[in-house]
Amino acid sequence: MLNINVVAFENGVGNFRDVELVSGALRALGCTVTVTQVSVQARRRRRSPVLRGVAAVRAWGDKTRLLRARKRFDLNVMMEHVWPEYLPAAHRNVVMPNPEWFDRADQRLLKLVDRVWAKTGHSFDAFTRLGCRVSMTGFDSEDRYDTAVPRDAGFFHLAGKSRMKGTTQLIELWARHPEWPALDIVHSRKAAFTIIDAPNIRYQTRYLADAELREIQNRHVFHLCLSETEGWGHYIGEAQSVGALLLTTDARPMNELVTPERGLLVGSTPSGKQHLAMTYAFAAADLERAVAVALGMSEHERVRLGAAGRDWFLENKRGFAQRLNCALAEL
Repeated sequence: MLNINVVAFENGVGNFRDVELVSGALRALGCTVTVTQVSVQARRRRRSPVLRGVAAVRAWGDKTRLLRARKRFDLNVMMEHVWPEYLPAAHRNVVMPNPEWFDRADQRLLKLVDRVWAKTGHSFDAFTRLGCRVSMTGFDSEDRYDTAVPRDAGFFHLAGKSRMKGTTQLIELWARHPEWPALDIVHSRKAAFTIIDAPNIRYQTRYLADAELREIQNRHVFHLCLSETEGWGHYIGEAQSVGALLLTTDARPMNELVTPERGLLVGSTPSGKQHLAMTYAFAAADLERAVAVALGMSEHERVRLGAAGRDWFLENKRGFAQRLNCALAEL
């Protein structure tokens, strides 16, 4: 039985879910799992060149067996970043990164990591190009399905706290189409985008209990997930879990989760780069066409595509622990 330490800075949003999902899958494999929450101070120290040097010296000590007796864990699984001061705590270290947040400080520490676990094919390629040993684990999201909620052919966009979900561009386009149905947007009070007052856009900024958010996710048939980039994309996975019909950016890694067989893809163009990830802006004309297609669909076709998305979600969920098991074997 492996003794595994999951190391993460929990921001209360995506990182928290990542930790829960990885820890749960590892426990299902029979591993003993400890979760180490990175402090705010340790998060600030992550970029320290002094700490990086200390970590390198300790790694040399490991190779000469000077420090092996002090190891508490068989393996560290580091979420999102490489956390240098936790490297010495385990015999082996892997990082499960989000390419868009994996900065130069992280990249300088890659030589001290035994393996990269990739959530997406986009991530696998990015870290392979850097010369890393990479295992394709994929990832998972929470199943939000609730059969008790009646479906409504409405449009929904879960912006949350993110500034990279294409929200500004979406609002500007929706406001130019007063003939389109109402669009419900759930976002943080500290919006990372410009709010436009339009009769067919409804903003929800108050805190939503989990049950209330789940009801909203299940009630809306159409989910607009127009991310510029994603490390994985929980709001995409969760939308598939409820059997929604997704309108999604046709760029990696978003189109790895959503394909034409289980959603509507919206054409995009490269808009920049964020660390190891390319960013994309969706084409307004393509979204206009996709909305027209969605509105013209029969209920049977909408249900078929939504069901195909849920089937993929469930198959992916069933395989996550097994992919982690294969990645452990590769170590």
